[in-house]
Amino acid sequence: MRDGAVYDVTEVVDAVLADRPADEPGDAFVARLGAVAAAVGAADLGAPACRAAEAAFLSPVATPSKIVGAPVNYRDHVAEALGDAGISWGASATSIDEAGLFLKAPSSLVGPSEGIALRFPERRTDHEVEVAVVIGRRCRRTSAAAALDHVAGYALALDVTLRGGEDRSFRKSIDSYSVLGPFLATPDEVGDPGDIAFSLDLNGEPRQASSTASLIKGVPELIAWASEWYTLEPGDVLMTGTPAGVGPLRPGDAIACRMAGTIEMEVAVRAAESAA
Repeated sequence: MRDGAVYDVTEVVDAVLADRPADEPGDAFVARLGAVAAAVGAADLGAPACRAAEAAFLSPVATPSKIVGAPVNYRDHVAEALGDAGISWGASATSIDEAGLFLKAPSSLVGPSEGIALRFPERRTDHEVEVAVVIGRRCRRTSAAAALDHVAGYALALDVTLRGGEDRSFRKSIDSYSVLGPFLATPDEVGDPGDIAFSLDLNGEPRQASSTASLIKGVPELIAWASEWYTLEPGDVLMTGTPAGVGPLRPGDAIACRMAGTIEMEVAVRAAESAA
């Protein structure tokens, strides 16, 4: 996307990925992002395919091996959860050091144009806007000082959460409950990962707003911590946590998110189709 116009770079990307080994782990596009960017930059793209407002944005990562979540990583959300039994369900909201990380099923991943399909409308399901980190190269037991060298880029994320007493990963891994988009913003586009402003409006009303400056565990620390427990592959998504302001979603709702001033995505909420 350039100046609000969308260009078709399929042939350029396919040429770069043509020699990818079949058994190579991770997302092929993200693993070769540098080569892809160089090839696209050197190519004659011709006329744009459409304007951005006319495009349907899917997830910028197609095949992550894992989605890693960071619970209770903003102090205001910890306080919010402790004061709302509808969020905590009787469990005490502990610090992230005590809670640890969790995994979401890659099958829950969608892009903003695909929207959120509420599976259990009789139960409370909340929006949680977050800044997502996309890993660019294999990361295993790295230090916080070296962690950012492994980052391909950043994106907005919605960690949609069904409230209840079941395990956190079980309730957060429903189809469409991990929204990523609208595109992969490279580190130079985002600036300091320690101070990325982001927000969420629901049906035009402001609900969540914060900055990664308020994270309990910052981006480098989260990457290093996750890499102590998991081998992070290219394309893996690390959702960094949500601030206060989470709230219920209903079919027909419209979500608007913003990050780093100019990166925006809109997500529609609908009821999931009934089981056959």
